[in-house]
Amino acid sequence: MTADAHRIHRVATAVYRFPTERPEADGTLEWDATVAVTVHVEAGDQMGFGWTYSSPAAADVIDHHLADVVRGALAHDIAGSWERMHRVCRNIGTRGLVMQAISAVDIAMWDLKAKLVDMPLSGLFGQCRTEVPIYGSGGFTSMTDDELQQQVGWWQAAGCTAMKIKIGQAWGTEELRDLARVGQLREFAGPDAALMVDANGGYTVGQARRIGAELDELGVIWFEEPVSSDDTEGLQTLRRALRCDVAAGEYASDLYAVAALLPVVDCLQLDVTRCGGYTGWLRGAALAQSRNLQVSAHCAPALHTPVAAAVPNLRHVEWFVDHVRLEPLLASGTPEPADGVLRAQDSEPGHGMTLQPDSQRYLVSR
Repeated sequence: MTADAHRIHRVATAVYRFPTERPEADGTLEWDATVAVTVHVEAGDQMGFGWTYSSPAAADVIDHHLADVVRGALAHDIAGSWERMHRVCRNIGTRGLVMQAISAVDIAMWDLKAKLVDMPLSGLFGQCRTEVPIYGSGGFTSMTDDELQQQVGWWQAAGCTAMKIKIGQAWGTEELRDLARVGQLREFAGPDAALMVDANGGYTVGQARRIGAELDELGVIWFEEPVSSDDTEGLQTLRRALRCDVAAGEYASDLYAVAALLPVVDCLQLDVTRCGGYTGWLRGAALAQSRNLQVSAHCAPALHTPVAAAVPNLRHVEWFVDHVRLEPLLASGTPEPADGVLRAQDSEPGHGMTLQPDSQRYLVSR
């Protein structure tokens, strides 16, 4: 096959909106739907598929700024395409929305490359494990006690032995309810479950220190974003004061943001849909390993499974309720949990997922 047959000749985007079963909330935000922006890239007779969770505007970034950079590039030259996409966005900014757009294209390009070389994606990355551990995640502040108990039962049925709920309700103004809900989680999950909480940056440093001391007494092992992840000094203060692990990193868009977090967290979170796709995720995981830190994959479990199977310093993958529900509606071939793990697929080239035909009912007209 000639080199030209491996040049990307088509980049296509679409936007899908998946309503939640009911309005949901964490400590600092409310929502009633999740938007997925998909990308297909084609070279020869193969097509790669990727997506990000973002605003519909991410599709416009791809269409107006990234597609022309990628079309005509060699499909194997993912690093070169990544750098060119990053550079062309200099004047509109390269973090947040733009990096989410780059992430979707990068994921699709890795899927395409794996198909062109006829390898499962985890094998192409250099698979070091066949299974990745998951933890149950959700537990929104908007849930009733019965709904939380039902969700814990769902996590247990999937084999999850670690479970995370949202706290920091109403920007940290409901401290007593936050702690009461952690007590309920212990009651519902049982004495042997590993308890985790996520404040989504809803507390001040002083609040988080006081709440964290209570969490330590309740046996909580993971305190995610007790303060804003931008407040690295605050994270450092809390890491020194608390026994539970302090975690952050889901909003890290580039290696500069990752590097700033490494000295102030016990476990680095990385999100393949926000940090530059598989390319950015692997780079971030390598930086974390250089500081003897583990990484945890934030949300998007179907997308994270192949790359999480390829890093030795993985702690776990977040089995986030909203994405677990919508990913099979968006894509065919999403991995199913068993005994608290997701298995990296090794039966076909790429990540093994394709656009679900029925997903068209969630398509947003543009």
